[in-house]
Amino acid sequence: MKKDAEKPSKYVAHKPDEQGFIHYSDIEHETWHRLIERQLKVVPGRACNEYLHGLKLLDLPRDRVPQLEEVSSVLRRETGWEVARVPALIGFETFFGLLADRKFPVATFIRTPEEFDYLQEPDIFHEIFGHCAMLTNPAFANFTEKYGQLGLAATPKERAYLARLYWFTVEFGLLHTRDGLRIYGGGILSSPKETLYALGNEPKRYDFDVLDALRTPYRIDIVQPVYYVLDDLQQLQELTEMDLMAKVHRAMEMGLFEPMFPPKNAA
Repeated sequence: MKKDAEKPSKYVAHKPDEQGFIHYSDIEHETWHRLIERQLKVVPGRACNEYLHGLKLLDLPRDRVPQLEEVSSVLRRETGWEVARVPALIGFETFFGLLADRKFPVATFIRTPEEFDYLQEPDIFHEIFGHCAMLTNPAFANFTEKYGQLGLAATPKERAYLARLYWFTVEFGLLHTRDGLRIYGGGILSSPKETLYALGNEPKRYDFDVLDALRTPYRIDIVQPVYYVLDDLQQLQELTEMDLMAKVHRAMEMGLFEPMFPPKNAA
């Protein structure tokens, strides 16, 4: 999820030229190439089939940063979504409004070589490689739209609870399949470290329960101590058809679980 635009960003997003083309440097293209080649070696056998199918549909370039229209043209055809160019940080109203309009925000900067393994804000590799393949799946696409609609109408406190639901599904969700556990969350699939870690023995994994996800604290700067696992992606579609705000209000009444991680200043 995007941070509030009131907080300054050290990253500068690229703007398109008069023809709508975004120019990247040779170093930026090389960074994309290194990132995608590394991650393409990790996701087979770990990502869910729906993600791998979406990745095949997107047919992302290996040797250069893709142009946004290349991605949008595939998403429009498959689910009516598209990507939208945004600055490095956007406000919550903009973020939710774009999702509600079936537009996925993509900041048009890519991490520097010095931040190759971790950066503080989602860059174009995280957004496109991590998330856009799943947006070719109707259930995932519908849930993401519903999330935007709910967030747009929510209070700040309600949004904090909704953010946990987004975190444990869109960003860090796992899936039961006939072949075993698989990943569909973009926060995992854009990180080689977390792709390996999430399916290993260290983290706790629980069957998905919407109230539990809404009540589970998280930190953005560590690998996750807990993941929630869907039975299938149809569960995301079912979430769009229930009264999710009633679930949010119930979670608010029940309060948060104890964090499974130390405070940030003690980590």
